[in-house]
Amino acid sequence: MSSALINLRSIMIKFQFAMFLALCLLGCRGSRSAPTGTEDGMAMGSIYDISIQDIDGNEVSLSQYRGQVMMIVNVASKCGFTGQYADLEALYEKYKGQGFVILGFPSNDFLWQEPGSNAEIKQFCMINYGVTFPMFAKISVKGRDKHPLYDYLTDDKTNPRHAGKITWNFNKFLVGRNGTIVARFDSRTKPLNAEVIKEIEAALSIPPKTDG
Repeated sequence: MSSALINLRSIMIKFQFAMFLALCLLGCRGSRSAPTGTEDGMAMGSIYDISIQDIDGNEVSLSQYRGQVMMIVNVASKCGFTGQYADLEALYEKYKGQGFVILGFPSNDFLWQEPGSNAEIKQFCMINYGVTFPMFAKISVKGRDKHPLYDYLTDDKTNPRHAGKITWNFNKFLVGRNGTIVARFDSRTKPLNAEVIKEIEAALSIPPKTDG
């Protein structure tokens, strides 16, 4: 066997070994999946780790609501349940002095029932229902572009008791003073329903945790 042929075989063996190592490295990297309820691959420890733009475009961390009871609602202006804005506002007015807040998240995910801009949505809510509770920028609450907040709310890892996809506009999640999701109500359950009131008052009765 000639020395040239031996050298060629040696080069081929080294090349194949290098390719093998490269494929192994790529395989190891590819097997690492991002945790659920994350944004940009960062683990989501609690609902207070989530930030989102309000309806005026300002970045808001949900940590500012720590210690309060939150009701999180996906809303729409052209839905059969849009009239619930009035009851939501009444609910907010009744309990806000006790540490209760409603957070409204416009979404165009269901039959394009929220087509307007953030400015148009804000004006609609103020003129028609006198909404004073915090409203946020339009987001997606389902599908591939679902906002991390709704990943958190609907995933059984972060919300084992009340997980599941958003069924329609005006699904309602109740979050206790310590960040635990304590109840969920579907679109047909009106905000002033006796069961909703009962859950809110129960959540308000539990004091927030204090450090130390």
